[in-house]
Amino acid sequence: MAFWFLYLLLAFSISCVRAREFTFHNNCTNPVWPGIQPSAGKRVLLRGGFQLAPGQTVNINVPRGWSGRFWARTGCAFDRADHGKCVTGDCGGSLRCAGAGGAPPSTLAEFTLDSPLDFYDVSLVDGYNLPVSILPSGSSGTCQEVRCVSDLNRSCPAALQVMREGRVVACKSACMAFGSPEYCCTGEFGGPGTCKPTAYSRVFKAACPTAYSYAYDDPTSTFTCKGADYLITFC
Repeated sequence: MAFWFLYLLLAFSISCVRAREFTFHNNCTNPVWPGIQPSAGKRVLLRGGFQLAPGQTVNINVPRGWSGRFWARTGCAFDRADHGKCVTGDCGGSLRCAGAGGAPPSTLAEFTLDSPLDFYDVSLVDGYNLPVSILPSGSSGTCQEVRCVSDLNRSCPAALQVMREGRVVACKSACMAFGSPEYCCTGEFGGPGTCKPTAYSRVFKAACPTAYSYAYDDPTSTFTCKGADYLITFC
């Protein structure tokens, strides 16, 4: 009896610490270069970045308790030493971000695993560069797909547009564009009671209702799951 109890306890413990599978899929017509930035003290995955061709899928294992963010870089060119530059989402001129974040504006997929639930969201707080969706699977609970699939570059207000060669390649946040406290939720606006939606954040929210449109957009933008694997799709 004691043997079987210990066996079951060990099996349960192993199942609880299993790595999660995160799948990245490029549904865009052009290559993207996903970037990975872990939270402080968490492991850097795949050295922080890789290339994803149109239609390509890549699976990675993410350890228990991991937290961090993913984004897609666009318009990149790297040499044989993996040095180069991206039009959007660049992380210091390297294919491997190695823990560095991406230059805004870029659409973010953010995760905190096993806390004790998984918390995840799509965020436009750093602006937008392309559509992103998160689809959980294999969970023991009810989990929700989170999507920002509208092309915000087409509806981006003129003051927020990032232009390259005559076309809009990204849409800045109002904080990035203007730097004022009411848009950045700083100073006297540094709390949920004082930092409210603006005309610019409402444009983001109308296009992507389940995505973070500004820093305190929590009630409609943070989602939870338990023990899931995740599919992250670009475009």
